[in-house]
Amino acid sequence: MSAGDVRGRRGGRARGRECGNSRAFGSSWSILRVSRGLRFLAPQITTAKIGCATKSAQAGEPALPVGSLTRPRCEFIDAFPGGCQHRTSFPFRSNAGEWPTHRDVLRNMTAPVAKLSFWGVRGSTPTVDPATWRYGGNTPCLELIAPDGTQFILDCGTGLRMLGSRWAAPNGGGHHETHIFVTHYHWDHIQGIPFFAPLYAENNEFHFYSFRSKFLGRDSLKQVFEAQMALPYFPVDMSAMNAKRKFKEMEGGDTFNIRENKITAKWLNHPQGCLGFRIETPAGIVAYATDNEPGDPKLDESLRELAAGADIFINDAQFTPEQLQTTRKGWGHSSWKEGVKLAREVGAKTLVLFHHDPDSTDRMVDSILRQAREEFDSVFAASEGMVITMGSAGAADSVQAHMPGMRTALRREAQFRARVSGVTEGGKEFQEETVVRDISLQGALICLQNTPQLQSELEVTMETPGENGLQSSMQLKGYVVRVDEGAEKGQIAVGVVFTD
Repeated sequence: MSAGDVRGRRGGRARGRECGNSRAFGSSWSILRVSRGLRFLAPQITTAKIGCATKSAQAGEPALPVGSLTRPRCEFIDAFPGGCQHRTSFPFRSNAGEWPTHRDVLRNMTAPVAKLSFWGVRGSTPTVDPATWRYGGNTPCLELIAPDGTQFILDCGTGLRMLGSRWAAPNGGGHHETHIFVTHYHWDHIQGIPFFAPLYAENNEFHFYSFRSKFLGRDSLKQVFEAQMALPYFPVDMSAMNAKRKFKEMEGGDTFNIRENKITAKWLNHPQGCLGFRIETPAGIVAYATDNEPGDPKLDESLRELAAGADIFINDAQFTPEQLQTTRKGWGHSSWKEGVKLAREVGAKTLVLFHHDPDSTDRMVDSILRQAREEFDSVFAASEGMVITMGSAGAADSVQAHMPGMRTALRREAQFRARVSGVTEGGKEFQEETVVRDISLQGALICLQNTPQLQSELEVTMETPGENGLQSSMQLKGYVVRVDEGAEKGQIAVGVVFTD
């Protein structure tokens, strides 16, 4: 694994269940095969490190993701409740995998930190069918909290409602003054506005930014918001919103500062116009480029300028390369392949594939991500609830990804003897005997001496006792979503989530 591969961090002592195998029973075997490919399938809480995108191996460098082995047993059907969605240890890393020194802790406490949260990641129209549930069906909405506390919201799709619900929860962390940037006026980027509860509270203040549309003229954004809430489309109009609202028109090429943060807007290639936004914070750079299609030389250069050297480059990946060349050409969207190409050209450190097509099932997004990771190491597919932090551990380790939680599963403690074969973080193949325990309809917890790659694919064959003493088998597919320190010295607790 290289510095660009997804690695974990060593941190606080795990507080999870015991991982020993002293209570193993029966002679049944479970065979787990771990492939070398990485995928973003992380329904459990996970912490990962992201670096620059290279392929060179760096063996012998211990690194483990750290998080609690147990998580709050809460369900968030509609919105993430305050205090439940990201329960992970404070991220830090020390030399040779030892416990951090006082200096390590102080450095991390004083480093500027920015937090980027994904509340909606789907493009075009929301989806509710189970086949798209894992990555999420809400339309675009991101939240960036800069190191100076400034809150930015990028786009106002249906994910905005979930963000507003979080504000209403205890310790929700809502801000009295917020800056909202709208890339363009298509429905999937504005339809969450009427359902954003903080707009109805008079103690809040919002600054809206977007461009003047040639179809609407002056105050385009204000007109759009008023029109979608006008009779007979909505039961109340914008006069019901008591929060203070200010609108600012922008153009491609505009640059200005909001406190410590530099904002730059660039035109993107999309029907009826679209802006991309670059936010430079003391902790790192976020480039947001949803809804863009390659092919226009001038606008392609604009996109390159937007993404140059970004720590996090969020790019449209709605279509496959084949669709982009044929049936979806001219629709104003991009593909994973174009995103990888551009990220490599401009030196972006981490690529986030965004604006998933409503017809793309979770398995289709899995396939897109797998292909992207074959060409660029540090890639994620955006998922509702995913959080990326920047700046927590210095320049070399400045970006971390925290995966979203899931609805509570039906969990049962179990003891199945297992044989596990796979590939370590250093690229070395291993095989060992262990125990599968704490199994659920969604996944299992196993304990290993080797550390498998985070997010690597698993093929699992469970051998279980059948009728009349005969053995029966169950074949499953899943992914490594958690790699924690085990309760016993020398053990690694590995969380596996089943998807097939």
